[in-house]
Amino acid sequence: MEQHARQERQLPSPAHQIETDDRTALVCKPRTKGGNSDLPSAGFNVINSIIGSGIIGLPYSMKEAGFPLGVLLLVGVAYITGGNLSGTNSYQELVNKSYGFIGYLILSTLQFLYPFIAMISYNIITGDTLTKVFQTIPGVGPDNLLTYRQVIILCTTIIFTLPMSLYRDIAKLAKVSFISLILTAVILVIVMIRAATLSPLVPKTENAWIFAKSNAIQAIGVMSFAFICHHNSFLIYGSLEEPNLSNWSRITHVSVSLALFISVVFAVCGYVTFTGYTEGDIFENYCRDDDLATFGRFCYGVTIILTFPIECFVTREVISNVFFSGTLTTILHVAVTVIVVALATIISLVYDCLGIVLELNGILSATPLVFIIPTACYLKLSEERWNHSDNLISGLILTVGVLVMTVGFVMTILHPQQCSHGKEMVYCFPNNASLYNSTLPPF
Repeated sequence: MEQHARQERQLPSPAHQIETDDRTALVCKPRTKGGNSDLPSAGFNVINSIIGSGIIGLPYSMKEAGFPLGVLLLVGVAYITGGNLSGTNSYQELVNKSYGFIGYLILSTLQFLYPFIAMISYNIITGDTLTKVFQTIPGVGPDNLLTYRQVIILCTTIIFTLPMSLYRDIAKLAKVSFISLILTAVILVIVMIRAATLSPLVPKTENAWIFAKSNAIQAIGVMSFAFICHHNSFLIYGSLEEPNLSNWSRITHVSVSLALFISVVFAVCGYVTFTGYTEGDIFENYCRDDDLATFGRFCYGVTIILTFPIECFVTREVISNVFFSGTLTTILHVAVTVIVVALATIISLVYDCLGIVLELNGILSATPLVFIIPTACYLKLSEERWNHSDNLISGLILTVGVLVMTVGFVMTILHPQQCSHGKEMVYCFPNNASLYNSTLPPF
């Protein structure tokens, strides 16, 4: 009876009780025509969007939170993300119904800011990783143009990311996302190999295995950044050949589960290898002459280039919905795409510290989209008593989200992450015994 009543009132379910029946289509507008994506293709796009640039900072989040707590938090964020995501096919309509036009504008702003800042982070990663790859090529000296991150960012933007971003149908990115997923698997194998072969050579650090640390709030921000794809769910849902909640729920749960597995293995292996030395960009930890790590950098640089267009699709769609009633002419489509890509590129040319970008985007954009907005909508529309279990759980998630957003922002500003940018770590000099006999202070 309670389930039937909820369906009659068209309420969104909380994260732990997302409905998958078509009758719970919430306030979604009826669809008479689907897109061009089958279930695997849409799933590839979801996984590619989730993994993105955030995965590279997950080992650092283990360092920030404390290793055991970090793993638990990562699983928790994935669980909440998967639950909320499976009901976000009508995210914009839901927020509009709950909080009116103001709520719609706030959501649209967040849905724009998250992928836009992600595009900036993708360019930063491309510049950092591919310059190190080119430095290993014989004959490429320190003064070669290929060793300048600005040159790499401009070249990859003009040759690869901008042309792919000009597509109008997100279904065309499915093959690109599949290639990115394969390369991610290769990177994961490389990180696992180096966890076994390099970790014995890295000096020990104090408190490496402590359960919890004071920076756990910042770690949640990075994890939220890594797992969110609420901002593009409406695009991928709309690309389905048969867009209904049953198919969408199947896609999201499988995709988030696979992304969780990849993320946990990557985070654990990365942190186990470097512990207290772990950087916000894990590839900054590997030595310059490590050929296997260099190949991993190349693969990751390619995956980031292939992921960039998905985020650009979202920023353009938000602009289209807010300012152009959802329709862009060919000229406007090209103009908006070029402007968005150009702005992201300019910012990434000027600013190059990845860690703080991941933290701020996770705290200010991802956290509201994952924790705050879905639960706030549920509580707004719920007709249950305040002490009903669904309301209590939703209230708890909302409180956690507000806490992470406010405290995390303050801590990120007061304690910004330092960037190494190519500085060789002490364990990359095996002949310097004095370095190996020292340990890092508590962190």
